[in-house]
Amino acid sequence: MSTLTVKAIEAPVGYDLQMPAGHILQVASATRTNTQNSGFLLQTTSSSYVNAGISVSITPSSTSSKIMIYVNTNTYRDGSASYTIYRGSTNLGGSTHGMIRMTGAQGYWMPVGLTHLDSPSPTSATTYHLFARSESGTMYVGGDLDMQNNITVMEVAG
Repeated sequence: MSTLTVKAIEAPVGYDLQMPAGHILQVASATRTNTQNSGFLLQTTSSSYVNAGISVSITPSSTSSKIMIYVNTNTYRDGSASYTIYRGSTNLGGSTHGMIRMTGAQGYWMPVGLTHLDSPSPTSATTYHLFARSESGTMYVGGDLDMQNNITVMEVAG
């Protein structure tokens, strides 16, 4: 058996090798457990959005790229709560109810998933964060014990 190792592929002079639109160019991901944070990722009664403590950075290779963002976490709350994703200091969801609003008290841990397609345009490092806010009572983000919380971003060719 033989193995071929390709170190690089270069286009002949005058040709531009680019992935077609819609192809995944790169992926970045971060995982946190509550044990890493000595408890929950976030416990708050704040009615303003608060950083939940999980983020990931990606450097897009082209200004025409889009970034697909996936967040998976868990929540336990005394009342209504909202979740959103920030790009740096910019809220990508609605200013009041973000991307997901959960109403009423929830007396057990339940999953929260957010998905968003962003068009940031820069080719510098871009950081995405999960933010949450309580509309009433105390809310907890992250889950119990060693539950995993993930944020994944994928650069999609434009």
